[in-house]
Amino acid sequence: MMPVLLCAFYNVCDGGPVVLRNITKETGITFRHTDGGSGERYAVEPFSAGLALFDYDNDGNIDIYFLNGAPLKGTKFDISPKNALYRNEGNWKFTDVTKKAGVGDTGFGLGVTIGDYDNDGDPDIYLNNYGPNVLYRNNGNGTFTDVTEKAGVGCGFKMGAGTCFLDMDKDGDLDLYVSNYFDFTYEKHTTHTVHGIPVYVGPGFYPDIPDIIYRNNGDGTFTDASKASGVAGHVGPGMGMVCSDYDNDGDTDIFVANDMKGNFLFENDGTGKFEDVGLFAGVAYDLNGEQHGSMGVDSGDYDNDGWLDFHETSYQTQWATLYRNLGDGIFEDVTPVTGAGTGTLPLVTWGNSIVDFDNDGFRDIFIACGHIQDNIERYDDTATYLERNILLMNTGDGKFVDISDKSGDGMNVKLSSRGAGFDDLDNDGDIDVVILNSRREPTILRNDSPSKGHWIQVRLRGTKSNRSGVGAHVKVVAGDLTLVDEVHSGRGYQSHYGMRLHFGLGNREKVDRIEVRWIGGGVDVRENLAVDRLLTITEGDGKTIGRTIE
Repeated sequence: MMPVLLCAFYNVCDGGPVVLRNITKETGITFRHTDGGSGERYAVEPFSAGLALFDYDNDGNIDIYFLNGAPLKGTKFDISPKNALYRNEGNWKFTDVTKKAGVGDTGFGLGVTIGDYDNDGDPDIYLNNYGPNVLYRNNGNGTFTDVTEKAGVGCGFKMGAGTCFLDMDKDGDLDLYVSNYFDFTYEKHTTHTVHGIPVYVGPGFYPDIPDIIYRNNGDGTFTDASKASGVAGHVGPGMGMVCSDYDNDGDTDIFVANDMKGNFLFENDGTGKFEDVGLFAGVAYDLNGEQHGSMGVDSGDYDNDGWLDFHETSYQTQWATLYRNLGDGIFEDVTPVTGAGTGTLPLVTWGNSIVDFDNDGFRDIFIACGHIQDNIERYDDTATYLERNILLMNTGDGKFVDISDKSGDGMNVKLSSRGAGFDDLDNDGDIDVVILNSRREPTILRNDSPSKGHWIQVRLRGTKSNRSGVGAHVKVVAGDLTLVDEVHSGRGYQSHYGMRLHFGLGNREKVDRIEVRWIGGGVDVRENLAVDRLLTITEGDGKTIGRTIE
């Protein structure tokens, strides 16, 4: 490990191993976010919105879908704001295909997730709005159809948040978890001031409402299984969420980040029934037993011990928190000892990811920042509305170093960020960044890191399990390096990204073994693989353990 540490130290001193360039103006993306505000400071405004990175047309390029707000009471627009889908044409050029694709929803966007719910080979879109939610079925020809009513997943008129597809019962199709924030309506609108200055209010001013989980019936429709699953018995102001098999028992569990209330960690019994073990597991609160204004959450193995950890963002005066998975059903808040909260204490933090930017085999942490209160400077001289984002480099010894100042002009952007997505937008083998900024244009960051290690990316295609491979665990062994990851649908702050799994390999020039553990059973293995390429693994196609190839 010593050569890696020396290299990491040298690169930090020499200008940084990670360089992220702001190329937003070069992309042709003209989207601009609105929160629909009219000056009334409705509680829903500052929480919009997430985004999705996914290949909607299966051409091998990752496309971008931005969520937008909508006019709230008292607000008028000449042209109604809508969500926007941008097709990746290659060479960092994007084309607005919203109208052609039919996904320009004009609802008030909050959360989004992607998954092939009907197992037809094309990724579908689910929107968690303030107001009726929307399910767009991908028609496979570059267009989508709104099938919300037929599917039965409109969810009523609620204030949404994060959302995820998952196969909760291992039956081969994707079910749907819909997180809800609190019971806001115009009739219940309330105001608050600090030192006579009007501010947005959050949890505590409105009653919480339960989340909903829908079971996929396998015929294009869903059934509300909230009570049967045990989810309905727990109520909290949900924000971001991620579904992850944290205990490595072969079924998918659910982490919901609650704002100013203990987080939920729903342990799956393998049949789609859940028990909240957040308090027992040590992720409901921080190491001091304090509840957080939790925003986003991601799942990844930062210390390469084979167990998926959780990283959670939060409100001002609270660290963004790293929970280390000890492998026995218990997590430890390692934020202070690892430096994973460096720079976050005075900020409001939102979108996030545990992701390897320099391909050295150790996952770094990116945190999107920006205050909720657009007038915070008038009553708090320790905070600002517009903030720079944060990049923490994993040094390989369980510690993180803030390299934001040394990581290119993309880290100098000061806006009020919300959702963030991470994927290889130019297919060059490193991870790029897309950030949705409240009331402004997005930020597109190209990874131009100077010294890149080797890498491999893995795309899964389920046959007996769900077609998207959601919930599958992948282990990559390259010499002395062993990495694990999982296919997630929905993560971070109300966003979706990263279904093509990315593994940085450092100086290792081949992959000895890739092992895929699918939801529902079998394990597929590939051996002696070349690096620096995208590998597609189809369930049952190759050397298989534990299942007969048909």
